[in-house]
Amino acid sequence: RMASDFETATTDAYDYEDYNDTEAVILCEKRDVAKFGAYFVPTFFHLLFIVSVFGNGLALFVLVKYEKLKTVTNIFILNLVISDLLFTFSIPFWAVYHSSEWIFGSFMCKLISGIYFVGFYSSILFLTVMTVDRYLAVVHAVSSTKFRSVCYAILASGIIWGTSVLSAVPKFIFLGTREDSNEGTLCEETGWKLFGCYQQISLYFIVPLAFIVFCYVEIGVTLIRCRMQGKQKAVKLIFIIVLVFFLCWAPYNIVTFIRCLQKCQAPTNSNCDDSFDYAFYICRNIAYFHCCVNPILYAFVGTKFRRHVSHL
Repeated sequence: RMASDFETATTDAYDYEDYNDTEAVILCEKRDVAKFGAYFVPTFFHLLFIVSVFGNGLALFVLVKYEKLKTVTNIFILNLVISDLLFTFSIPFWAVYHSSEWIFGSFMCKLISGIYFVGFYSSILFLTVMTVDRYLAVVHAVSSTKFRSVCYAILASGIIWGTSVLSAVPKFIFLGTREDSNEGTLCEETGWKLFGCYQQISLYFIVPLAFIVFCYVEIGVTLIRCRMQGKQKAVKLIFIIVLVFFLCWAPYNIVTFIRCLQKCQAPTNSNCDDSFDYAFYICRNIAYFHCCVNPILYAFVGTKFRRHVSHL
């Protein structure tokens, strides 16, 4: 079973639509997919929770104990770590939901979903703004010093958190519980499903990916042109960051887009194919794993962070 904009793969044993007496009804059996999710997803979610809490928790501890939060980079890394931890906090609830049913009540359905989406959206936005900040620091090093200040970082962080909360408000409003004769208590979204789907793909994948690719291409070109010691290592890291972001998020968003198109169509034998549902589970888990990779790419790669961890 999938939760609400957890981009529902199967909330009932069958998918169906309204019909009249003259239309044929296509019933899509989803029992095998539901069983696959019930066994595979909770195990992965618990592993994801442990790794993310350890990695992001360690990054948070190092930032607070050793690093002075008076630089733009550290402020953004701190906010990225907090957003990843916020997202991670919701994971155990979804693991329990996948293994049985929603047992936490209607209010917790709204609250946990809200926390999940705020963490999800803010993490993507902080990755994007950190990329833009690096672009300004490298490509426009002189002119950007005027506004690359702590106040700038705090203001940008506030805007990102506000945008993430506003984007998650429809989820909080339209999400709720309902009883199903086959599946028990479900936590699902009752409206704005397609809007949320397209919002996620456009604002939280296509736009961030465009910014990330553009900024890192410009950074790479600038590093290659200048005679900078260790530039090969820096360019390699840039390539890895872009590649990891694309590999983690592109498959998930492509499958999500296909599923959005299917929701606009009447059920047919062709869109009853279970392969998209299996692909959705797998691609979504790969995307979620990105929150575990963030501390490695954005914190522990740095010499100072590695020295602090070694000291611990």
